[in-house]
Amino acid sequence: MEDVNFIERQVVLLQPVEREIKKAISYRQNHEYNESNKLLLELVRQHPDHAITNYQCAWSYDILGEESLAVPYYKKAISLGLPEKELQGAYLGLGSTYRTLGLYGLSKETFCNGISNFPHNKALQTFYAMTLYNLNEHNKAMDLLLNCLVKTTSDPEIKLYQKAIEFYSDKLDQVWK
Repeated sequence: MEDVNFIERQVVLLQPVEREIKKAISYRQNHEYNESNKLLLELVRQHPDHAITNYQCAWSYDILGEESLAVPYYKKAISLGLPEKELQGAYLGLGSTYRTLGLYGLSKETFCNGISNFPHNKALQTFYAMTLYNLNEHNKAMDLLLNCLVKTTSDPEIKLYQKAIEFYSDKLDQVWK
C-alpha cells in the first residue's frame, strides 16, 4: 500500500509541471519564444531529471537560434528516457542541431541511433540525408531522399514513376550504353 501512495504523491507533484510545460508550449505557439524559454529553464532548474522538460527546453533554444545551448538538454532528455513520440523528436532535434553546428560526425551518429530505434520515421531519414550531404556522401543522401519521396508522396506523377525512381536511386552515377 505504501508504494501506491508514493506513486500517487509523485503523480500529484508532476501535475503542476505538466501544466507549466503546456503553458510554455502555448507561449511557443504564440511566437513568445523568450517567455517559453524562461519558463522552461525555470522548470528544468526545479525538476532537472524531468525528461520532457529537458526536451522542451532544448527545443526552445533551437527556436531562439541558440543551437549550442540546446545540445545538453537534448542529450539529457534522451538519457532520462522519453515517450516514443518525444524521443523521435529529440533524436531529430539533436541530430539536426549537431548538423547546424558543423558537428557532422555527431549528427550522423545521432541520426543512426534514431533511425535504428525508429526505422520507419521518414523525417529522421530526411534530416539524416542532409547530414550525409554535408559529409560529401551525396550518393547515399540522394538514395535515401529519393526512397523517402516515393514512400511518402501522394503525387500521382511521382507515383507513376515510383519503380523507376526506386531503381535508379542508388545508381545515379551509372551510365548504360
